[in-house]
Amino acid sequence: MLLLAGLLGWLTKPVVAETNCEGLGGEPLYECLGRQITDLSKALADSKAATAPLESEVNRLEREIASIQRQIGAAEDRLDDLADEIEDREKDLAVQYLLLAEKTKGYYKRMRTSSGAVEWLLAVGSGELQQELGYREVAVNQDRVMIASLAEEIAGLESDRADLEMSKTRLSGLQASLDKEADFFKKEIAGAKEYQMDLQGKIAQLTAKQQAVLAARSGSYITSVGSVPIGSDYDASIAGFEANAPSGTFAVFSFGAYTHRKGMSQYGAKARAETQNHEEILQAYYGKRPVEKDTGGTINVSGYGPLDFENYYLMGIAEMPSDWPMEALKAQAIAARTYAYRVKQEGGTICVTESCQVFSKSKADNPPDAWRQAVEQTRGKVLEDVVTYYSSTAGGYLTTSGWDTEDRSGDGNWTTRAWESKAGSPWFYKAWYRNGYKNSDNDCGRRPWMSEEEMADILNAWLVLKQGEGSGIDTGRILPVTINQCPIGGQVGDPYSMAELRSKLSNPVLDITEEPSVSHDGSGNTTTVVFHTNRGALSIPGYQFKEVFNGRAPGYLSIPQSGFAFFNIESK
Repeated sequence: MLLLAGLLGWLTKPVVAETNCEGLGGEPLYECLGRQITDLSKALADSKAATAPLESEVNRLEREIASIQRQIGAAEDRLDDLADEIEDREKDLAVQYLLLAEKTKGYYKRMRTSSGAVEWLLAVGSGELQQELGYREVAVNQDRVMIASLAEEIAGLESDRADLEMSKTRLSGLQASLDKEADFFKKEIAGAKEYQMDLQGKIAQLTAKQQAVLAARSGSYITSVGSVPIGSDYDASIAGFEANAPSGTFAVFSFGAYTHRKGMSQYGAKARAETQNHEEILQAYYGKRPVEKDTGGTINVSGYGPLDFENYYLMGIAEMPSDWPMEALKAQAIAARTYAYRVKQEGGTICVTESCQVFSKSKADNPPDAWRQAVEQTRGKVLEDVVTYYSSTAGGYLTTSGWDTEDRSGDGNWTTRAWESKAGSPWFYKAWYRNGYKNSDNDCGRRPWMSEEEMADILNAWLVLKQGEGSGIDTGRILPVTINQCPIGGQVGDPYSMAELRSKLSNPVLDITEEPSVSHDGSGNTTTVVFHTNRGALSIPGYQFKEVFNGRAPGYLSIPQSGFAFFNIESK
């Protein structure tokens, strides 16, 4: 069973999580369910990602096997043809041998008998004799040349046959080897598919039971810029950490948050609009350029009923500040129009919150001039065959288009080339420590950094969870030490103190001796975090660190990313 931090499954063995969260000793129900779904979804994604190359390999092997079988078939056909050719040539050679033997026999017989030779000389005369002998010599030589040619041709055919037999043997051996590899991969894929079906069943079961509970979980909602830009929180920035954090502290900085990492980054669009037009922005994020459609008529809007689509509903879209560059506003207008047009065409009702896209009646009643122009100048323009997702800040990487940098690369110092960084997004690289995403939300009386003892406590929690259920430790008590003073989702519990958690280990982490190192892959994920401690180096997979951090960090410190982990750790 996966307990509090959702870690035991992936720390011990790939066991599918149990779906019963009742009776887990103080663990909040929504925390348990939320973690289980997150873990199951991650396991499913990992399994599918691991299965895809196996399926690709099987397809490649099957193509190679089919090619080899064709070659073997062609070799067998050629061997049959060669056998027939050799048989025909051997028959021709036998005939030539007989003819030559008869000619030679008659010639020598006539020459070796005196009466026969005298009669022959008297009959033909000396001149004709010389000519006849020449003819006979030419004929004999021709027969010999033909015999030699036939013998050489037969030898060549025999050599070809030997080579083909050898090639056929090699091909048959290679086919057997490839068949064995293909069978192995097919069995692995079959097992993975069965595992994935089991995961999908459990995820569906949990999701159906507790969708409302998951909404309370940090990172489970999507946030766009809105009509007012996101306010900056100086202490949560790298500049604020370097200026105000005490020496010896640590902070976890997320690349983006509250995002599905799909479609368009609004801050990215803002920076791109300085040098790109709205069609180029849309092409970069959606791979499409807009087309003209008849978008007249009404759309059903939740709480308002039918509203004029172009002249009222779109005028009230409150997803981007109106003082942003016009080309960014046009890109936003087309993205919002496309998203709503799909609902309109299907005859559905669109909601007015971030679950769909934010609609403001007051804005529709009196739209700012810039936004009105953006809507009017792109009237009827939509993107075909794409769902136009968008969010404030994706952290430099989008699953739908890759790296959102000037050179579309995540190499080297990519953050300086990231469009969101250039636009000054306060969420591009941020330490999260409030109970929500607004600067006015509760911070539990903390700043976004941790002491060395608190970070060591996170590592000790990871070590305890790594021991697994068989350790006899109540892992359900691995909760934030502040959970009773600062409830998470209204929940409280009985957490271990830092001293108690240390006592569960024979060799706990007491000191962090060097700055931690963090590795990222080419797909916007933190792969590994390495801490050098009094007990040696601890190498922790990025996803595991995110989970244990979110399950144990004090206050409301978190890595608010759902379905991925892309962060860095700063120390001072």
